[in-house]
Amino acid sequence: MVDEMNEEMADMQDFQVGDLVTATVTKIEEKQAYVDAGYKVDGVIPISELSSLHVEKVSDVINEGDEVELKVIKAEDDELVLSRRGARADKAWNELKEKYENSEIIEAEVAEVVKGGLVVDLGVRGFIPASLVERHFVEDFSDYLGRTLRLKVVELDPAENKLILSQRAVLDEEANQEKTKVLEALEVGDTVEGNVQRLTDFGAFVDIGGVDGLVHISQMAHHRVESPGEIVNEGDTVNVKILAVDPDNERISLSIKDTLPGPWTTIEGQIEPGDVLDGQVKRLVSFGAFVEVAPGVEGLVHISQIANRHIGTPDEVLEENQQVKVKVLDINPSEQRISLSIRELEDETKPDAKVQKEYEAPEEDHGSFSVGDMIGDQLKKYRD
Repeated sequence: MVDEMNEEMADMQDFQVGDLVTATVTKIEEKQAYVDAGYKVDGVIPISELSSLHVEKVSDVINEGDEVELKVIKAEDDELVLSRRGARADKAWNELKEKYENSEIIEAEVAEVVKGGLVVDLGVRGFIPASLVERHFVEDFSDYLGRTLRLKVVELDPAENKLILSQRAVLDEEANQEKTKVLEALEVGDTVEGNVQRLTDFGAFVDIGGVDGLVHISQMAHHRVESPGEIVNEGDTVNVKILAVDPDNERISLSIKDTLPGPWTTIEGQIEPGDVLDGQVKRLVSFGAFVEVAPGVEGLVHISQIANRHIGTPDEVLEENQQVKVKVLDINPSEQRISLSIRELEDETKPDAKVQKEYEAPEEDHGSFSVGDMIGDQLKKYRD
């Protein structure tokens, strides 16, 4: 009998705290599980040592008959306390460190939605801050529960039991790869379709297949544009021409203007010499004024054609943005030139100078004799 007991004792394993052991689950209770690890007594796994996450019931994690790997956290003659969480954590930290160093992607299911982000179980508790879940803002994360995400480790500290993960890092990397492909495929001079993403004071940013290009305000239309909102709105689909591509700095210059018919093409045959047009003074220069007579079409009123009197500078008579009527003197659409006159319209509204003189001269009624007759009569008296 004693020999049998000694033989049985010899078969018993001698565990030390920190050892990893494999055991079989023999009994499930509400707050703990019992296992046979080949020790003097059955081992106990407290519910708190089952997982890195919160566990409501032991049976949610393990069942009788399961073979599990455990870490010894207490080993005495009459007590053996084991940790499934500890065994998984030791292995997980080593694997996670390797994945972090190699920038590997990890797939994990969202186990909890908590304030400030999401929680996953990777053998250790991993936290995904809300700002690192998506590339865009997410207001409600409730539908992420149970969803499998592709993640990268951005911070880990086993000593502090800290593991920070990011899905956004994966998405950003993929977006950058796609952006590189798009940038390499773009050709200067091509016309492509894009979507207006946002407006600024200096232009509009347009998405053309995953990359944003800038349509500068000077490239929005053939005529002068004060605000990009005059031409496009966010969300609009537009055709743009690629003016320049800088892959290194990820900059693309675009033009809406160059996809539209030129204003000079539009007016060809519509404006002829002698036409009187309404216009707006756009610029004053030393030699005259440029007047817009159609969107994007400016003609020159030479200083000699501004007024029917001598002026030293155009601003003596005109000011920018002033509405004026002009007469077309000459037009050359191929050279994009129009000569205009304001003076000729002023002259046309005044009576002919000779007619005006006659109109202003006082009428004299000398009856049937002339002034010469009167002078002749006087001279005759003196001779007599």
